[in-house]
Amino acid sequence: MPGHHVAQLNVGTTVEPVTSARLDGFFELMEPVNALADAAPGFAWRLPPGDAEADAYLRARGDRLIINLSTWTSLATLRDFVYTGPHAAAMRRRREWFEQVREAFTVLWWVPAGHRPTVAEAEADARLTRLRAEGPVPDAFTFARPFPAPAD
Repeated sequence: MPGHHVAQLNVGTTVEPVTSARLDGFFELMEPVNALADAAPGFAWRLPPGDAEADAYLRARGDRLIINLSTWTSLATLRDFVYTGPHAAAMRRRREWFEQVREAFTVLWWVPAGHRPTVAEAEADARLTRLRAEGPVPDAFTFARPFPAPAD
């Protein structure tokens, strides 16, 4: 097992409240795409639906925020999942469901293998904020500008 996994946090603001019928297509795709992720090479973990900490974080920020937090054994396996197959097809439709943003909405960082990052950890370290302000750095980077895993 590698010494580090890559963590990813993805944040999106929906075009309408998550209870809106306009988002039905997104939510219909969520379970099958998550099932594909769970079975994908390199998948390690994802924040489960109904996580109390994540739900509290989301409630405090309104009724239109959606987050995804997961870990993968390598950057290559995460990239393959994100940019191919059904996930890529769903991403091509994102403007139907999410506000268009000009700033980063996905941030990547390395965690010890087996570690399960929390929303509070990602938020406390302000990874997405740091990426937006400073650009890619070793503890807050992107697919386009990745950094290698720390040496063990």
